[in-house]
Amino acid sequence: MSTTSSVRARLAFVALLSATTFYCIHKYRRLKRLKNLSLNPSSTSKPSRGKIFFISQTGTAKALAQRLHELCASNDIAFDLVDPRSYEPEDLPKETLVLFIASTWDGGKPPKNGEFLVNWLGESAEDFRVGSLLLSDCKFAVFGVGSRAYGESYNAVAKELSSRMIGLGGLEMIPVGEGDVDDGVLDRAFQDWCTGVIRILKGGGSAQETNGVSQQIGAVENDLEYYDSTDDEDEDNDADGGIVDLEDIAGKAPSKRNGVVKVTKVDGKKEMVTPVIRASLTKQGYKIIGSHSGVKICRWTKSQLRGRGGCYKHSFYGIESHRCMETTPSLACANKCVFCWRHHTNPVGKSWQWKMDEPSVIVKGALDLHTKMIKQMKGVPGVTPEKLQEGLNPRHCALSLVGEPIMYPEINALVDELHGRRISTFLVTNAQFPEKILMMKPITQLYVSVDAATKESLKAIDRPLFADFWERFIDSLKALQEKQQRTVYRLTLVKGWNTEELDAYFNLFSIGKPDFIEIKGVTYCGSSATSKLTMENVPWHTDVKAFSEALSLKSDGEYEVACEHAHSCCVLLGRTKKFKVDGKWFTWIDYEKFHDLVASGEPFTSTDYMAQTPSWAVYGAQEGGFDPEQLRYKKERHHHPKPQAVLA
Repeated sequence: MSTTSSVRARLAFVALLSATTFYCIHKYRRLKRLKNLSLNPSSTSKPSRGKIFFISQTGTAKALAQRLHELCASNDIAFDLVDPRSYEPEDLPKETLVLFIASTWDGGKPPKNGEFLVNWLGESAEDFRVGSLLLSDCKFAVFGVGSRAYGESYNAVAKELSSRMIGLGGLEMIPVGEGDVDDGVLDRAFQDWCTGVIRILKGGGSAQETNGVSQQIGAVENDLEYYDSTDDEDEDNDADGGIVDLEDIAGKAPSKRNGVVKVTKVDGKKEMVTPVIRASLTKQGYKIIGSHSGVKICRWTKSQLRGRGGCYKHSFYGIESHRCMETTPSLACANKCVFCWRHHTNPVGKSWQWKMDEPSVIVKGALDLHTKMIKQMKGVPGVTPEKLQEGLNPRHCALSLVGEPIMYPEINALVDELHGRRISTFLVTNAQFPEKILMMKPITQLYVSVDAATKESLKAIDRPLFADFWERFIDSLKALQEKQQRTVYRLTLVKGWNTEELDAYFNLFSIGKPDFIEIKGVTYCGSSATSKLTMENVPWHTDVKAFSEALSLKSDGEYEVACEHAHSCCVLLGRTKKFKVDGKWFTWIDYEKFHDLVASGEPFTSTDYMAQTPSWAVYGAQEGGFDPEQLRYKKERHHHPKPQAVLA
């Protein structure tokens, strides 16, 4: 090796040794400070006013931060609650006490309100000019809010915040807390983390924490001894020609442990519905079947039992709403849609990883529980003995209650169980499992939810777990075209989210070529920590009609507006050449014919079991999709009259 190269190598080694030793000494001093804080609480002064930052997308992290703020106040610990969007990161070195409540969003990235702060910390930690003492006067703690269903990105933002703060010299008071919004114990995990933070802030670290710090101090002392004894050890190792340039020193120091415990994968035997999830769903009126299925009576079932009108499927397709059972064989889903009417209390997952119940057990359990709920309608005003008896003999099954029914591995066998009882099947899938759509046996009507028409808006609205969600979505539409029975696109319009994507929606028509397109206004289900929707996002029926008519015009006659159900704020487009015969619409279903075709085992198509649509259900009819044989019931609303202006 040349003299110049040798000098460069030695200089590089000295620089590396100095930097590493400096890092160890700095870590040693910080740990000593933390140990003194735990062992001598009386010697610590009252904490100065700190900051609680919330990095939040849907409001969950913000709500938790507010709870922490109130908890600190009740313990006489002064904090400011801060939205990072209104904070200048350059002021962070002035802080002495910082708490982060951070959610993870969009493939492991921070929500919009925390992007700048997180990026600033990342850039500063990677910039050798900043140094590792920038935040040496700052004590901090981090709690992450996420979902394990997103795999490696689970609480990635919280972990990065911790790593970056430590890298800039911050003193982490307590390990990163992690909360899973899907496991039902988020509140408990957050409370435990808060208890630890408050205890440390009040100067009362536990013996276990003190011992842990002592062990870390011992480890750093060993590191110092090691580097102190390697002054000349590596000089002879230059013979291999490995020269370390000064610019390559970054990253050569010992890696820091982040203390994150990996979550083991489910072994396939775990029940999908945990006691916490079961309690939550039961409170919402669900009847849980076995370990992963559910059934719930629909309000339209009760309505038609009382002779007060049926749902839109009665108007569009001729089902008897009082004989319809709403169920699902999988309460789990691969999306976390912003308009989820269950506020994400159901499990999520990308594949089946739970204990599985037999199809016959699920169908029998669903029918038993459904009929028990129907029996409770006995004696309710309007319910006649005839209607009650019909309701006890379901003829239709809507596999769309909640979750993703097509995830259930034995979905075909379950459909066979229903068809064997001559119960029709309406199955809704969220367009993330194209291979499952292709392998589905004939069902009465197969739906694909088309919640948005562009990759960006679909990601924002459905919040899918799959990284390749758009490819799966498009493949699901393609798979729909392969089906010979009735197929439907279901569009849910959310004002301010997807109502401006008319052209993009039209472009999706040619991919799946569905028989029908249902266009429905989103149903507002109240506020929740997981959804920011308000009544402002709910379109009027006139809005839905205008959107539907515009889509029909764009299709140049391929699709026309066929039916409407004003009460449900829903409109149906139908393929003109297939379902409009001699000027008459045939959107209804001959259910007995369908069951005969299934039983025959011979191939058949959607036109083989169509039936004529009654005039009252056709678009533009005076009835607006309300069955005239039913009694329209309108609740009285008492509004206070507005004060009239008085002219003087």
